[in-house]
Amino acid sequence: MTRKINIFDTTLRDGEQSPGASMNPDEKLVITRELLRMNVDVIEAGFPISSPGDFKAVRSIAEEVGDRAVVCALSRAVAKDIESAADALKYCERPRIHTGIGVSPSHLHDKLRITEDAAIERAVDAVKLARSYVDDVEFYAEDAGRSDYEFLARIIQEVIKAGATVVNIPDTTGYSLPEEFGRRIKYLMEHVDGIEDATVSVHCHNDLGMATALALQGVKNGATQIECTINGLGERAGNTSMEEVVMAMKMHGNELDAHTDIVTTELTRASRLVSSITGIPVQPNKAIVGANAFAHSSGIHQDGVIKKRDTYEIINPADVGAGGSSIILTARSGHAALHERLKALGYDYEGDALDRLYERFLDVADKKKEVYDEDLEALVGEHDRAASAVYSLKAVQISCGSPLIATATITLADREGNETTDVAYGTGPVDAVYKAVNKIVKVENDLTEFSVQSVTRGIDALGEVTIRITAPDGEVFSGRGADNDIVVSSAKAYINALNRLINKLTASQGHPKQTPQDLPPEE
Repeated sequence: MTRKINIFDTTLRDGEQSPGASMNPDEKLVITRELLRMNVDVIEAGFPISSPGDFKAVRSIAEEVGDRAVVCALSRAVAKDIESAADALKYCERPRIHTGIGVSPSHLHDKLRITEDAAIERAVDAVKLARSYVDDVEFYAEDAGRSDYEFLARIIQEVIKAGATVVNIPDTTGYSLPEEFGRRIKYLMEHVDGIEDATVSVHCHNDLGMATALALQGVKNGATQIECTINGLGERAGNTSMEEVVMAMKMHGNELDAHTDIVTTELTRASRLVSSITGIPVQPNKAIVGANAFAHSSGIHQDGVIKKRDTYEIINPADVGAGGSSIILTARSGHAALHERLKALGYDYEGDALDRLYERFLDVADKKKEVYDEDLEALVGEHDRAASAVYSLKAVQISCGSPLIATATITLADREGNETTDVAYGTGPVDAVYKAVNKIVKVENDLTEFSVQSVTRGIDALGEVTIRITAPDGEVFSGRGADNDIVVSSAKAYINALNRLINKLTASQGHPKQTPQDLPPEE
């Protein structure tokens, strides 16, 4: 059996220190309930001395949690801080006071301006005072990542003797390299008397983008608690991301001799909740919970995932509550991805039909960042309408504006591939297009309805036009057309309606369908 690694969540404390990420007490309670559903071991609820709001939040969270998790309150190695933390945790069933002091040369000499011995004395006094209030005391050695190995071992040993049950070794500035940080933890495990009786915790920042690697090296070398946040929120570049370390341990548990009790299917929901409350979006390429974490856009990758998911996915999306894999249709997608998405929508095109649809798909994909299901529905409609078309649109060119006169040049092709081009003026671009079409397709009709709607989201969305025309006998024919250019959509919709009208006339008269050459010249 692998070692149990406690997950210490500090989203409500260090995570809130992300600029713009402040949360009110009610919002903190909402996140607390999600943390409980996730089964985190420790919830760092806040820094009570910092403000009345934080004090209130810690107290309300302590009452909410009951015995389901440890609730921790932060303090400096200052008596008033510790007393405030103890007061906020007064009604907590499993309270922990988290106190500490800077230990690096920078913090000792430049910030605190005290000697190493004075730092040890203050640390011991703080731990003893905290132990007078609660049985569970965590000591943080701030900026341990840049501290002297021997001094760090001395202060850790003294606070354990004073009653610290957890010792937190932070890489506060995200300075360390993973292997070096691992050596630091290993050094403490080998040189601190009594450390085997304490929980060794790691708290890493992401200033060099290595917080997850740092935390895992800490675990590999003896740490049994990771301090982390949802979405990696925190000071500056953030903290170790909970979702990343949890899933890394799930994937490599034997190598790390580690596991957690986190309910991983809650990770995506927790990520979205925190993002919604803090207003800080999750980057699309964020590991585990980003929008693109299980999205595939390359045709080669899509083909592999369709055949067998784990060709390009090491994690089952369902394991983190992300639903399923996502095939993103772009100009880089291949036939396999298009075929698979069409099948999901209920269309089964093969062979030449799929090839023709794929060519039209690429035309749209070259103009759009992403082709959505609604786009495909429109393309299928275009494809099916083209199958019975007497005329198809080959080209349309518009000149319009104010005070210009709208002019349209239209080229249509018949079923035999014969092309005819004509030009017309109109009161606007669509009117000009329809008049040009009428000069080629001489079929009497009245346009009775014209409507436009966006098929998909975004500024590059396909626009779909639906029209209705009325034949001389009163029968109504509808037409639809879709394109990124709304004028082109309008032309396609009109031609589609005319094709239906011509097919109906041909069927009722019992003679071959007419082409431009069969029709008399315009008078």
